[in-house]
Amino acid sequence: MTNLEPIDRAILRELAADGRCSFTDLAERVGLSVSAVHQRVRRLEQRGVVRGYAARLSGDEVGLPLTAFISLTPIDPAAPDDYPKRLEHLPQIEACYSVAGDASYLLRVRVASPTALEELLRQVREVANVSTRTTVVLSTPYEDRPPAV
Repeated sequence: MTNLEPIDRAILRELAADGRCSFTDLAERVGLSVSAVHQRVRRLEQRGVVRGYAARLSGDEVGLPLTAFISLTPIDPAAPDDYPKRLEHLPQIEACYSVAGDASYLLRVRVASPTALEELLRQVREVANVSTRTTVVLSTPYEDRPPAV
């Protein structure tokens, strides 16, 4: 990110705040022509700086009100470090982070109920051959904040 021009940073800030912003509105906000903004956004997409656009869904409203973080610790430290691959088929896992510390990975999951979380934990332990430590989220004051570009 250090090699981004200030105008590209401004474009990224605007897109992070409103990914559905039209090129016309974006051009007005950053002080460029529509065609210049379109070219810059396309270039940012091609470079992989902008990786996509998505709708943010309310877990409560779609029937997945329970969010939890699950730490994975290998039972056998000599086992292959392929947990992300082993677990990618589980749609309840929203994010998988490789972490430093006692655990090897941290999963962010969203499920319908404590029973569903219990079943997911069983599947994770079975498929990945890991021990788990789970933290259940009580509330989420904010989430998915855009990076400070």
